Order: sequence, then C-alpha cells, then structure tokens
Amino acid sequence: MTEDALRSLLSRLTPAPAKVDAYLGDTYVLETLDQLQAAHIDPAAFAREHSLLLLKPDAIVARAVDPTLEWLRDNGFRVVGAHRVAVDRHIARALWYFAWNIASPERRRLADLLVGISDVLVLVVHAPDAELPVPIRLAAAKGATDPRKREPGELRYLLGRHNYLLNLVHSPDDPADVLRELAIYFDERTRGELLTQAVSGTDRSAEAAAIAKELYADAPARSFERAAALERLCNELRVPAPESDADCARLLTAAWSAGRDLDPWSVIVLGSYVLPMRTGTQSQTLPPIGANDWLEARP
Repeated sequence: MTEDALRSLLSRLTPAPAKVDAYLGDTYVLETLDQLQAAHIDPAAFAREHSLLLLKPDAIVARAVDPTLEWLRDNGFRVVGAHRVAVDRHIARALWYFAWNIASPERRRLADLLVGISDVLVLVVHAPDAELPVPIRLAAAKGATDPRKREPGELRYLLGRHNYLLNLVHSPDDPADVLRELAIYFDERTRGELLTQAVSGTDRSAEAAAIAKELYADAPARSFERAAALERLCNELRVPAPESDADCARLLTAAWSAGRDLDPWSVIVLGSYVLPMRTGTQSQTLPPIGANDWLEARP
C-alpha cells in the first residue's frame, strides 16, 4: 500500500490528523493491515465493525468478567473472539505510547506492578446494528477513566471500582486504534485465528467465561479498599498507620527507595489513592476521540 493510499485509509478510520500522521509509520498498524489484506478482509470495514475490550488484571482480581459479558449482551454487543494474553511492562507502554509521557513516574511504577498480578482477557466485539463505528460506540459506553465523570449505565460505573488507575477495562478510541491494538496483543498466528473467529460472527461469550475461570484460578480475589491495603503494608513494614495522603505517599516512596519487598496488590491499591497520576508534559499526546468528534468529521 502506498503512503497516499494508507493516509486515505487512516483518514477514514480516525478524525484526528495527528493520529493519521503518527500511524503512517507505526509497525503495529502496518502488521495488521498486511494480515487483513492477505486474508482478503477489508481493513476499513473490519475496524469499523469490530472493537476490542481488554479486561485488565484489576478486572480479573475484581471478578468482573461475568458482569462485563452481561453488560455487553444487554447493550447490543456480541463477543466474537476471546483470548487470554500474558502482559508485561512493554505491552502497557505500547498500548499507551502516545499518552504515557504524561503519566507520572509513580503511575508507571504502579502499572508495572499491575501487569504482574495476572494475565488478561481480550475480547473482540461486534455490534450488528451500530449506527456509529463499534469502537466509537464502545468507548463512549464503557465510561470515562476519571471516576467523577462516569454515569449509570456505563460499564465502568456498573463494575463499581471508582478509581482512576484501577479502572478495570480498556478499549480503543476509534477504528484506527483497533488495527494498532490487534498487533500489540497478538502475534501473527493468534491474530489470524482471532480474525477468522471475528468475521464468522459466532458468539464466543461461553469461551470468554471459561477463560475467566482459568484466570480466576491463578489470581485470587483481593480487596480494593484503601484501608485494607494500608493495614497490610503497615504490618509488613512494622510501622504505625499514616494519617494523611501525603504521609502515605511518603511511606510508599521510602519503602521503594529502601528496596523493601511489599505485597504488590496492596501497594497498587494504596498508591492509586495517594500518588500523583500525571505530569505536566503534553508533547506526544494524541487527542482523545469521542462520538461527537467522529460525527462532526464524517462527510
């Protein structure tokens, strides 16, 4: 595909010119495009008609798969692919490459701990009667990262873990991101199998539920409560409980500096409440895509 043809295709899949420019040379995007074309699958149609839903390690710990599958069904989405994926710090950086530069060092450290908690479940979803592209519809329906902006009926609101970092699920912002994220999660062989599953349209919810049981067997349920996390960490460190957020943050940073080996989940939970999540740098961040952006950009 020539650069002009690729630019034309990407312009149909995202309303953001900056994203088009960035994805012209993105290896992940190019890998998926090559595979779709080799399989005689229209890349634009596939990316508009399907999305991905990542149930992160915190979703596995929260036992959130069954409520998510029910929510998808009730909101007109069909699960047409499901796969267990082993994650690491590199996958996290690939997924959020264009936004990770505004994440604080503390957030990156917590995210690195989180990917060590459990493998994840990645779903391929389709919505037969969607007026908007499926990625746009799903991204809007799952709810905001900021818990203060979530509303009843949204997936993240339903799942009930009202926390900025521990938001349980992720989905692509728009169809262009679907192409990119397919190649981040899956190698060529697995990606080919999932593409075949997805275009068949067969419901794979039962398969997703079975994978969830396997994940649950490997990752125990844990509390998301700040008080429980603080109590465990103070017991491990043999110190009295700090009273303020600032003192809790100092406790964590001092333990890290001293190389203390603490319960990772408790560090993640407490850190998600008391450590900064963002820096002030905005240089590489691609603009988020919403339904209104997509509608206004359509010819």
